[in-house]
Amino acid sequence: MFEFTIKDAIDIVVVAFLLYYVFRIMKESGTLSIFYGAMVFIVVWLIASEIFQLRLIGSILDKFMSIGLLILVILFQDQIKRFLTDMGSRRRFGLLRKLLRHEDDAAFDVRLIVMPIVYACMSMSKSKTGALIVVQGRIPLEQYAQTGDIINASINTRLIENIFFKNSPLHDGAMIVNRDRIIAAGCILPVSHDTSVPRSMGLRHRSALGIAQATDAMAVVVSEETGNISVAYRGKLTTRLSSTDLEQQLTEMLNNSEI
Repeated sequence: MFEFTIKDAIDIVVVAFLLYYVFRIMKESGTLSIFYGAMVFIVVWLIASEIFQLRLIGSILDKFMSIGLLILVILFQDQIKRFLTDMGSRRRFGLLRKLLRHEDDAAFDVRLIVMPIVYACMSMSKSKTGALIVVQGRIPLEQYAQTGDIINASINTRLIENIFFKNSPLHDGAMIVNRDRIIAAGCILPVSHDTSVPRSMGLRHRSALGIAQATDAMAVVVSEETGNISVAYRGKLTTRLSSTDLEQQLTEMLNNSEI
């Protein structure tokens, strides 16, 4: 006779929590169909091997499960890294993070980062100068910074405008910001293949959405055609932002990254 115990309840809750987290991450990365396919495969595998105890089919599906998990880890290594970062960055670990924080990670004024970016974006919006600025969150962006030219300079409005000046050799790539430093410019980002992105939006918008799907960074885009300002964050693209909207979103993102 089957007995439902507290351990079973805990088991169900943990599995449900993990499935929800995986669902949310894959939804943000635009790969929700793969999640549904994997869930169908797991259900079929459980029915065949556990309920009906079909040995031949069960053994074949067991092999596919082990190989399939390895393939999923390779394909979604960025999403897995983001998942683990989110898990270790919650408020309940705040004391531990403070104890382990390096001396160089002292508190800083968020406005020193936000306002130069906002002023530069508004200026470039008026002149219809295309720009792509990536503000790092908790997940490091060194692999993307290495694709461009390392700058490592204090962030300021005039430097940002000079980087994206139309005759500048770095204006076509992305600029990466970490805390109050401009780390690199002319960087290459992953391109999103999300079909929901309007065709009128070009490579900058798709690259912004790509980095927002792969990491917890926020990408700010200034359209070269319209001058509109857009933000990609957590796998979502928000368009036609005002200076107030941009300031608010950047401030909230940077404050959340310091939790």
